[in-house]
Amino acid sequence: MLISNGTRAFAAEHRDEDVRDLALHAKPGPDVDLTAALEQISGWRTARVKLPAWAACGDVVYPPHLSMEQCSSEATARYKAGVARRVVVDGARTGCTTTLVDLTGGFGVDFSYMAQVFDHAVYVERQERLCELAAHNMPALGLAHASIVNGDAAEYLSTIGRDGATLIFLDPARRDSHGARTYAIADCTPDVLGLLDRLLAAAPHVMVKLSPMLDWHKTVADFAGHVHEVHIVSTGNECKELLLVVGRDVYDAPRVFCANDGQMLEFDAGDDGSDGVDGAGTAAVPAGGDVAGHGAHIADPGDPDTWRYLYEPNASVMKAGCFALLAHRFGVAPIARDSHLFVSAKPAAEFPGRVFEVDAVATMNKKDLKRLTDGLTHANIATRNFPLPVAALRKKLKLKDGGDAYLFATTDAAGRHIVIRSRKLPRMA
Repeated sequence: MLISNGTRAFAAEHRDEDVRDLALHAKPGPDVDLTAALEQISGWRTARVKLPAWAACGDVVYPPHLSMEQCSSEATARYKAGVARRVVVDGARTGCTTTLVDLTGGFGVDFSYMAQVFDHAVYVERQERLCELAAHNMPALGLAHASIVNGDAAEYLSTIGRDGATLIFLDPARRDSHGARTYAIADCTPDVLGLLDRLLAAAPHVMVKLSPMLDWHKTVADFAGHVHEVHIVSTGNECKELLLVVGRDVYDAPRVFCANDGQMLEFDAGDDGSDGVDGAGTAAVPAGGDVAGHGAHIADPGDPDTWRYLYEPNASVMKAGCFALLAHRFGVAPIARDSHLFVSAKPAAEFPGRVFEVDAVATMNKKDLKRLTDGLTHANIATRNFPLPVAALRKKLKLKDGGDAYLFATTDAAGRHIVIRSRKLPRMA
């Protein structure tokens, strides 16, 4: 038994109380392991936000804090399950049995959602404690077809014959032996690139979860053309994962998916106008220039008096660096080459990011700024390609944080420092 009934009951009874206060003052009975109970309370509280479906299952046992910190959220796990269903399961021949092998099981969150779309599912994990948790939690979550294996990823891979799996999933550990974070693929465990030939012999599809810190263009190149799809996954406008779908064929241009909650932007790599440059700080859009790869002219932003709508790309799009594509596909104009903000006179439906209605535009002239901020005591302030940090600009404008007004400080195509006052709009359909 992972935890005693007394420990489980104590955790359930006190899960809404302060953990630190319980640690100092609780006087549990002899059948209660207080340390384990506090661990369960802490885990449940994290799950309540991060994994609500798991938190709703009263029989789930939670791991130590580090595993809870590292595990996927329910939203990103469901996303992976959707990708697996579309790429693998929906494409399988009628009557063909499908098998998932997760070589880096961890706490099992990704596994628990992906396993739901396969006939058979195998969870592999080196840490015995996590295997014990998975052996308990998977049946509790209704996954009776899940098999739990306590073993090394590379060693278990050797036991899989050719096409022994339909899809293999890996989330390489991004911490070294001292617990420090690592990001390069070669520094992660297991070494996916070193195992790639063996992985593709065992399964026609491999899904790899990597750090969002990686340059996706370079990462695709590291896989020598075997990347079929690239998924840049964000939740709450925070980039969480770089997800690759790898296959046996060699692909000239993988399909790129920029996902942020309900927003999705898709394009073929090389069709994004980024010239192979990754990230929000580097790929640029020349206002009034040509879109690389499109042969289409990017509209000049025109006079600020004509700006009615302002667009801020979401985190996944910023990571993808496909700014020229945005201008071409949505008919919006970049304010300047490195602003990564766009404007238009007419609304652009389904723009992947936040949309604002422009109220006024001012230079940094004192009178202009006074006119811009007239009536404001609070504002949300952001800077893009601007010499002052947010804190300094807020001090200069004498505004508190918050409110309904949004101020964007940036540099326009003529090199002038400007501030745009706007109001956030609901997503345009």
